[in-house]
Parts: sequence; C-alpha cells; structure tokens
Amino acid sequence: MLRRAFLCLTLTGMAFGVPAPEWLPQQDLSRRQEFLDRQSDWRNGAVVYQIFVDRFAPSRHLAQKRSLYAAPRHLRDWSENPQAGSYLKEAGVWSHEVDYWGGDLDSVRSRLDYLQDLGVEVVYLNPIFESLTNHKYDAWDYHKVDPVYGSRQDVADLAADLHGRKMKLMLDGVFNHVGKRSPYLKEHPDFFKWVNGQPVSWLDVENLPELQLENPKVRDFLYGSPTSVVQSYLRQEKIDGWRLDVAFDLGFRYLSELTRAAHEARPGCDIIGEIWNYPEDWYPAVDGVMNMHGRIVLLRLLEGKVRGPVASAMWESMVADSGYEHLLKAWLVLDNHDTPRLNHILKQNWQVEMARTLQFTLPGSPVIYYGSELDLPGGDDPANRAPMRWELATEQNKMLALHRKLLKIRAGEPALRIGDFRRLHSDKAFAFLRKTLSAKETIVVAANPGDQPIEEFLQLRDGKLQDVTRMVDLLGSSVAPTIYGGSIEIRLQPHQVVVLKPDVSPMPKGYDRYDRMP
Repeated sequence: MLRRAFLCLTLTGMAFGVPAPEWLPQQDLSRRQEFLDRQSDWRNGAVVYQIFVDRFAPSRHLAQKRSLYAAPRHLRDWSENPQAGSYLKEAGVWSHEVDYWGGDLDSVRSRLDYLQDLGVEVVYLNPIFESLTNHKYDAWDYHKVDPVYGSRQDVADLAADLHGRKMKLMLDGVFNHVGKRSPYLKEHPDFFKWVNGQPVSWLDVENLPELQLENPKVRDFLYGSPTSVVQSYLRQEKIDGWRLDVAFDLGFRYLSELTRAAHEARPGCDIIGEIWNYPEDWYPAVDGVMNMHGRIVLLRLLEGKVRGPVASAMWESMVADSGYEHLLKAWLVLDNHDTPRLNHILKQNWQVEMARTLQFTLPGSPVIYYGSELDLPGGDDPANRAPMRWELATEQNKMLALHRKLLKIRAGEPALRIGDFRRLHSDKAFAFLRKTLSAKETIVVAANPGDQPIEEFLQLRDGKLQDVTRMVDLLGSSVAPTIYGGSIEIRLQPHQVVVLKPDVSPMPKGYDRYDRMP
C-alpha cells in the first residue's frame, strides 16, 4: 500500500516530501520547484524489472505455438536449465542461442500481479523483434514482433495492462546491428557497409551485420520519421521508452537525435543507454545510462578490493561529474543477461544482501533481473538466462523477503527516490546521506563490508536535523544513535548495513516550526 500511495502522489504531481513555501528557509525556496519537478517525473528512481521474455513465465498457449520452433530452433522443457552448445555454421549462431523455453508476451501479462505486489514500477523487456535467436539481438524486422512472443497487439495490450496499474513498459532497442537473415540486406543494401561482397559485422560477429548510421535513410528509418521504429512503438503501442543496446557505439550525435525524436513522439518517455563507460557526458544525449560504473564500484567494495571511504568518494565524484538529474534517471544494474547473476559473482549471502540494500538506497533506478529476487542461480551465458523458478516464490524465500522489505522501505521514503546525495566522511565505512527539503525524510546509510566491528563518528550533512533526535534503523537492527552537535556515533558489526531515519514521533520540538507539509 505504501508503494501504491507514493506512486499515486508522484504521478499526480502532489506535494510529497516538499514542505510548504512559508516553512522553508530562504535558501531552499529556489529549490522547491526542483523537488516538485523531480517527484512528478516517473523516471526518477523508478524500480525496474528486467524480463527475458522466453524464460520468464510458461506460455498458456504452447500447444498452438509448437510449429514456430522448427529447426534450427529447439523447444526445451521448462524444467531444464540452459547449457552451452555447439556452433551451427549454416545458421551462424550457437545452438544455445536457438534453444527456447516458450515464454511469450501473454505469459508476462499473466504475472503482473506478482510484479505489482513486489513493488515494480517499470517492466523492461529484452528484445522482442522477429529474429532467429531467443535473445533477439539479431533483428530481422524491427516492425514485427517475433511470433514466438506474440504480436504488436500483444505489446499494446501489455502496455495498457501496465498503465492500468500505474506501471510503465520499456522495450530494448537494438539499433546498431541486425541479424544476417534480415531482408534489409537485400531490400536496403545501402543501410550497410560492404567489404568484398560481405556486410561489415559488429565485433566481427558473423550473425550481426552493422547498420551504417551515417546514412540519413537509416536514421530516418530507425527514429527520424513518425513511422520509424522508435516513434511508431511510442505512438501506436504506447510504450514508455527504450533501452538502447550498445548505446556507446551509437555516439553522441545520433543518440541526441534519437532522444529528441522519441520525446517528440511521446513527451516524458525514457531513453536509457547501455553505457559501460564512466557516466560523465552522456546526458542529455540520453535521459539516463545503465550505471555500470556504479555497479563495479559496489562489487569491488563488497569483494574487499576497495575500502568503504574510497568507494563513497568515488560515488561522490561520479555524482559531481555526471550531473545529478541524470543519475536519478540512470539504471543501477547489479546483474543482467550479460553478466553472471549476483549470487554467482558474490559468493557470500551477506555480500548479496548488502549489495541489494545499497542498490535500493543509492541514487538512480534499481534494476531487478528476473529471478534474482528469488536467489535464482546462474553463471555465464547461457546459465544466467535460466527459466524462472516460480516454485521459489514462497514466504520462506529469504531473498524474496529482503527484496519486499527493501521495496517497502523505498516506497515510503521520498529521499531514496528523489533526494540529494551527500557522501559522509568515514574512516572505515561506506556511508552516505539522502535528503529532500524535509529533515523528517533524511536517510543515512552506513555499511561495514569488513570482517571486524567498527565504530564510526559521522558528520550529518543536514542542517535541519535537530539536536538530540534519535535515529532508528529501518532494517530493524538495534542501532539507534542520537544526534549530538550535527553528528552521530555508531557501532557496526561485521557485514552490517543500516538505513537510519530520524524518529520524529512524537515530534521533537522545533521540527513543527520549519518542516510542515502543505
């Protein structure tokens, strides 16, 4: 209920987390509209759930679809796990790329109650275009959905269902390359660069001829005209945005053109670039990046390869360099279809739990890769693309319980979605503060990834926090420091993380005189 109430307030633009003007100090008045704009923009800090369509939920119509999985495709039983296969020379792909489990857009729609109850706000689908492989990064025809997944009408129906739940839908745009069986190679040979009678391929992958974006016809076809790929799905199926594959290869000019065209087609949509680089300079060419730099800093912190204070300083530098409005929209990814699952990268349960806690409290949109909330295992491709194990979605699943707790906390705390980020100076911990214009909403996060207890003196960089205010850990621990002189002292056990909030019930004297809501 907390998540739904917050989302409703956000979507309607009502004041939440922003005190009335007459109760603000002079220096905050100029920022009030900034915070109102942040909270009314669904892209800021939204919880994203990534779905590999073939593997998310069993089809309800598999019997009618079996003919669609003719060789070289191979339909597997849902109980099987993916295995690395052999190279199929004639098809130009590996056999595990054409192994299917039968999921489709209709089966995704059948599980929306689960996603909504979990607290998901944005559903992001891996590519769905007509193509040979299960991953569909080798599109044949962008304007067609592969029949194994459904049709464009199914996309429209899924978008409508999600919108009825106050949720959003984003598709994966693979506009750097197509599949070698694409009719575009014959119909539009000038879309490609040819050498010795063969199209130049992305990273020399035989199955992925690269599009020549320097050709204005290609750009018009992909995003420039109202009937282009990017614009047509936004206008007709009413999707809410695109995640752009290998966006760093597209370059600033073409990304900027695409983003402008998308916003003209559907104002307020979201364009997210797969950028593995440092996130500086990419905004406003895209609305946000996949924050893979933030990811690697967190992983190295939890692996013990970088100390907490250094990691927090790196985040502070990234925020300063990249622009905060951009980072609020950036997707903070810890695992996805291109990486091993988090529980394969981080071997200890406490590491995974701390990583998720930090992911859900740092700036940006946290991304959950389907099944990771259930502790679904998976190493390198194709093991990281196993079918969803719905039998794990029980009340006894500790990882699912952790995700539900973190999502409930996030839904009730505006600072975690739209609040500023301030690094907290520390000798040993990874520590930071999130704040809105209301001190009652300030959140302090401190993590001890080490194997020894630590005691920390933390300067609280929020001048509205009242002296002798007690702070409580939203995660439920007994850590409950009292603010003295704008600071707290805390003791953290090995591998412990706390999410502290001022206890203003009953209201300490002073807050009611400068921190009132409208």
